[in-house]
Amino acid sequence: MDIQTLGYDHPDAVKLNDQVQLEYIERYTDEGDATPLDASMFVPPNGLYLIAYDEDGRPTATGGWRTQDKNDQGYSDGDAELKRMYVIPEARGLGLARRILALLEADARAAGRTRMVLETGDQQPEAIALYASSGYSPCEKFGHYRFHDNSICYAKPLVP
Repeated sequence: MDIQTLGYDHPDAVKLNDQVQLEYIERYTDEGDATPLDASMFVPPNGLYLIAYDEDGRPTATGGWRTQDKNDQGYSDGDAELKRMYVIPEARGLGLARRILALLEADARAAGRTRMVLETGDQQPEAIALYASSGYSPCEKFGHYRFHDNSICYAKPLVP
């Protein structure tokens, strides 16, 4: 497996983002994730975006983090927000999400971020299980979906 740092606007990132949006639409019967995102949010040292490729060079998984600090959406100073964690259905169960998550946490920590935060939904039991088994705990809601009933937020300290 080859994990590369690429832009959120890279064609493979766009392709995988389109796929995850379709999955959100199916799971939640709505418009998908409408959180405003821009490629500039994932540029080091204020963020990072990763894409995993299989042995045939096919993009199979993504994930990124972006800097957040205290604001009116409920973030705290030092936050790194996890975004667009996704593994294509055919590659699930291979540990890709866990590998990407570990790389993102290490990068955010090296960038001086003190807490990784994420928002997921109650129709994503696989994501909930991954985060719970990776040391994340439920936290006060934040972000674009903080007022939605099916939104679940998690946090994990990044301090060594």
